[in-house]
Amino acid sequence: MVNGDQNRAGPKKKATTRRKKAAKTGDTEMVQLLTADGERVTHPDYDVDMTDQQYRDLYRDMVIVRRLDSEGTALQRQGQLGIWASLQGQEAAQIGSGRALAQQDMVFPTYREHGVLWTRDIDPIMPFGLFRGVDLGGWDSRRYKFQMYTIVIGAQALHAAGYAMGVTMDGKVGSNDGEAVIAYFGDGASSQGDVNESFVFASVYNSPVVFFCQNNQYAISEPVFRQARSPLYKRADGFGFPGVRVDGNDVLATYAVTKQAMDHARNGNGPSLIEAYTYRMGAHTTTDDPTRYRDPGEVEAWRAKDPISRMRTFLERSSIADGDYFDSIDEEANRHALDLRERVIALPDPSPEAIFDHVYAEGSPLVDAERAEFSAYHASFEGSGH
Repeated sequence: MVNGDQNRAGPKKKATTRRKKAAKTGDTEMVQLLTADGERVTHPDYDVDMTDQQYRDLYRDMVIVRRLDSEGTALQRQGQLGIWASLQGQEAAQIGSGRALAQQDMVFPTYREHGVLWTRDIDPIMPFGLFRGVDLGGWDSRRYKFQMYTIVIGAQALHAAGYAMGVTMDGKVGSNDGEAVIAYFGDGASSQGDVNESFVFASVYNSPVVFFCQNNQYAISEPVFRQARSPLYKRADGFGFPGVRVDGNDVLATYAVTKQAMDHARNGNGPSLIEAYTYRMGAHTTTDDPTRYRDPGEVEAWRAKDPISRMRTFLERSSIADGDYFDSIDEEANRHALDLRERVIALPDPSPEAIFDHVYAEGSPLVDAERAEFSAYHASFEGSGH
């Protein structure tokens, strides 16, 4: 009997110890499956069961996406882009959530979801046309189930809520084969009326949408504590649907939480809010100078929680990957970046008249008249040296 009691008590005590390792912010438990030191821990409500290759693939995704992102910043600094919005530090939030989506799920991004875009198998050059100013950043959203980048802060949340209402009306919910919607936005957008209005509509219509807030601690130059006196995920309570805070620098936890939320929505159980607690390591965009409003010590403290470093440590400790593998991924990432750079620089400038091409799907007499007037005006400068 004594031995039997000890055997039963052992695993329970071990599980309790692991749960205590779950990260906390104030009195709020934050879902975590990988600590900042790369230690694998458990959570009572969330878990992942992946093959070694799937673990390696998540690491590969994050490394390549970070390298492409840094190339975007370099291209802007060299005058090849008008602006660039970096995701550095948010790779786990984006790759974890993106890889948790089903093929039929629809994504509504902001202008920073380069990692999610990567997981939808969209050519990474696509948003560069937008930031270079040579096109509108267009891709086939129906083919990739990934909507256009949204520059207007928070507008995509309303688009997502409306689309999700349509999904319900089309009868595409109620099973694992159903369709769910995910809307990405930042902590700054959580203060926008559009986002809160989308919460109302999604809740009232029980729409299959997951609101994914990447709380990177700053809305441009304003820290999150100047926008909210309590954790952002708790706002879901006021709208009548569940909310959860996840360690946004933990790719495994982000995957687990997002998958459960999307499954919940897909099966007709309504919306939910995920707050991915992460950090924007760089500037808001390349027009921003974060040294004017952030303490260097704060940045260094978050650097110790780097999502890629912790995943690498986990892979090493678990003997899932070795130095040769990590070197090969770095080399692959550099090849992707070089290819991207060459293709971005080679993007052709559009003709000035191209701005009229896609105003209406089937054309418009008014737009045709405006095009003709502009063309005549533009032609008047030929040979003048202007």
